[in-house]
Amino acid sequence: MKHVSTLLLLMLFFASCKPTANIITSKNEAQKKGLYKTSENKRIVVKPNPKNVSKPLEIKEADKKIRLDDSNAEDYVINVDHSNYMIRQLINSASQNLGAGYRTGGTTPEGGFDCSGLMFSTFKKFDITLPRSSNDMAKVGKKLNNDDIKKGDLIFFRTNGKSVINHVGMVTEVSRDEIKFIHSSTQKGVIISSTKEPYYNRTFAQANRILQ
Repeated sequence: MKHVSTLLLLMLFFASCKPTANIITSKNEAQKKGLYKTSENKRIVVKPNPKNVSKPLEIKEADKKIRLDDSNAEDYVINVDHSNYMIRQLINSASQNLGAGYRTGGTTPEGGFDCSGLMFSTFKKFDITLPRSSNDMAKVGKKLNNDDIKKGDLIFFRTNGKSVINHVGMVTEVSRDEIKFIHSSTQKGVIISSTKEPYYNRTFAQANRILQ
């Protein structure tokens, strides 16, 4: 009887040590087991709308598939709760390219950037597709009054002595009498410049907000 009791105790011990769930060691494994799902791919496509340059972008809280497309009757932008975080990430991403050289048509730190190439590739990392030229970029988003310019806004210049916008950067800092912006200049590549510099003060054209 003593041996039977001992055997029963051993059986209960091993039963209690049996794992109750499989250990998940990777995200892929969790996906296979149905314990993890990737979020939907969120992509924003921004297209120029010359007829409606200064139209305010409306926030649609219920729209989970984030999309900005001027071909639609209404515009969609990132939820306001996430906009400040996104702006910080955009500035950080652009700043990682400081020191990269200038190249016409360039969109990579290895090959160099032109001004619109830097903005295009920076926003593209966050699934936001801007037009490829600075002139077309100036036709999207909300055109701002000078007093409303903030970090993350696109800032545009006319540096060729003509009426056509031909240069773009991203605002990184705003004070009462100065705007600093990151851009790719033809002479120095990716740098941070200021509207206090006579050249940029003289050629400043406008600023647009892509993210509300």
